[in-house]
This record gives sequence, structure tokens and C-alpha cells, in this order.
Amino acid sequence: MNRSILIVDDDEAFANTLANSMERKQLQTCVALTREQAILAASQRAFTDITLDLNLGEQSGLQLITQLRALQPQASLLVLTGYASIATTVQAIKLGADNYLAKPADSTAILRALDEDVADAEVVEQDTSEFQTMSVSRLEWEHIQRVLNENEGNVSATARALNMHRRTLQRKLAKKPVGR
Repeated sequence: MNRSILIVDDDEAFANTLANSMERKQLQTCVALTREQAILAASQRAFTDITLDLNLGEQSGLQLITQLRALQPQASLLVLTGYASIATTVQAIKLGADNYLAKPADSTAILRALDEDVADAEVVEQDTSEFQTMSVSRLEWEHIQRVLNENEGNVSATARALNMHRRTLQRKLAKKPVGR
């Protein structure tokens, strides 16, 4: 079977650029810009690889992992996101993703991540002298992401759980995560 990839991303420019790059690497590609297009494509054709954007417009890509995994159990599933957090990484892997990669990422890095299953990856011991503690802002971001995942992406429920106004939470979610 030739290698084929389903690219699920609401950013049409990124999805098409990635598809063109993958086609140059001899992969058959299919682009889905919405949850519905992704389900339809996955139910009609077998794919060896799937990339899934974590943020699909107003919806979370996390909620699509289980459905894609059921339709494509043999495919390598990679979650891509511009907002990487520990909480979403853990949640994505628990739901059935094989790996997780932060954007921006080129086609070579994406293929490498698709070929490497997180569970099979070698554990590299970290030199504790280079260890940096997270900033307060980054810790806040990680906590918000964890609570958001616990509430299945529901912003209103997350705001109530965090005792925060919903608009304030939305502003915090719209910002890029801060550095470590």
C-alpha cells in the first residue's frame, strides 16, 4: 500500500502547503478543513497517516481523535498544534494519538513524528543542570489547559471551575502560550 495522509486542519493555507509538500515526497494526500470532512474522508478511504490540528475553528481536535482512531485503527495519528501544552499532549495520547508536535513544523519533522510512536520512543534522561522551572504565566497556561480538557473543551464550564469570567478565559486562551 502506498503511503497516504489525511491532513485535518482548519487553516486552509497551511493544509494545502503541507499537502503539496507531502505530494512532493510521493505521498497521496487528502485535505479536510472541518470535522465533518475529516469523518467523511476517513470513512471512505484508508490512510496510513493522519495529521490532526488541535484547534479546528470553534472545536477541539481532541474530540475527533477517538472517531478517527475507530475509522482508521492502523493509521499513525499525529496531533499538530500551535499551542502546545503538557495537559493536551497527555490527553491526546490517552485518546489514541500516536504522537504530538507543536507548530510550526515542516513536512520532514511531521513525517519523522508520524514514524515515531511516543510509546516506542527512547526515554532520554535530562541533565538536571539544564532544567529550568516554568514561569508563573506558563504554569497558569498549563493549568487552564488541564481544566479545559477535564471539561471536554467547554469554555463556560472551565471558566466556572476556575472561578474566572468567561471572557477573561477566552482572552487567555486566544493568547499564545508563554515560554518556559
